[in-house]
Amino acid sequence: MRVLLTGHQGYLGSVMAPVLTRAGHEVIGLDSGLFAGCLLGPAPDDPTGHRVDLRDVTGAALAGVDAVVHLAALSNDPLGSLAPELTYAINHHASVRLARLAREAGVRRFLYASTCSVYGASGGGDLVGEDAPLRPVTPYAESKVRVEDDLAGLADDDFTPVFMRNATAFGFSPRLRADIVLNNLVGHALLSGEVRVLSDGTPWRPLVHAEDIAEAFALALTAPREAVHARAFNIGTEANNVTVAEIAAEVAEAVPGAKLVITGEAGADPRSYRVDFSRVRAALPAYQARWTVKAGAAELVEAYRRFGLTEEGFHRRFTRLAHLAACREAGTVDDALRPHGAVAGDG
Repeated sequence: MRVLLTGHQGYLGSVMAPVLTRAGHEVIGLDSGLFAGCLLGPAPDDPTGHRVDLRDVTGAALAGVDAVVHLAALSNDPLGSLAPELTYAINHHASVRLARLAREAGVRRFLYASTCSVYGASGGGDLVGEDAPLRPVTPYAESKVRVEDDLAGLADDDFTPVFMRNATAFGFSPRLRADIVLNNLVGHALLSGEVRVLSDGTPWRPLVHAEDIAEAFALALTAPREAVHARAFNIGTEANNVTVAEIAAEVAEAVPGAKLVITGEAGADPRSYRVDFSRVRAALPAYQARWTVKAGAAELVEAYRRFGLTEEGFHRRFTRLAHLAACREAGTVDDALRPHGAVAGDG
């Protein structure tokens, strides 16, 4: 298939592109370049692509495309809360506009990267499946709910949207993110000697490795239409439904000598949920999320040491909010986060 991959120069996109290529697809990238320079280690071999803001995409980018894998977004809760109007403009309105352009261009399948955080206030009791009530608690998660609703309305006999509700990602990517829980705790442990948890450690989180997300998307691209048409799928494994304290304990074990500190200073976290992943296994029988939290922590420790993770990189280059603030300060993006030429952090 000829696949347009949006956000191909992001954290997940940099892992997704080679997985789709190995599966035999022709991958075309589309990215604004905001995070292209947020590299830890050698730059990946990016697919040929379009350098354009998602809000400015035209139908020409969809010509001859069989499927879209849509990852591009302002992608974390603190950033969404800081600039909710931009979160809705990019994550919601531009995503739905892209889907309409895709349908008009004859694209038959549209895989949308949603999130398990749509269940955000469900508590930690029963496992939540795809039909559970959606209780988003942040603009980021709310934007995902809105896109799912609007894309469902576009589904027809020739256009199949699929909603991939990824669990919280972890694991190494050449374009690292340090502001997601496991990646963050490992980096902090290596740089400071402490595994520091600001909550009381009790909230539940479902975790999934970036490679396991990519494998699920690759399978969903070629699954029978009737198995995936206009359906939502939680992406991950029940084995990685863990509390924040359990995640921290795995990190402490992976970084010998690191001290585990649970401060509770951040107060109660309303985001707590355990997720049922049985639907994706039924629809995509070949799918199996293989990475454990323990293995992911070990992978991150090795990569951070091998590529020399620094305090500056950890706190600025690989933290989305700090990186965009630096871009604004340097004048490489405007107040609407549209890039001006080169982006701070490139090179």
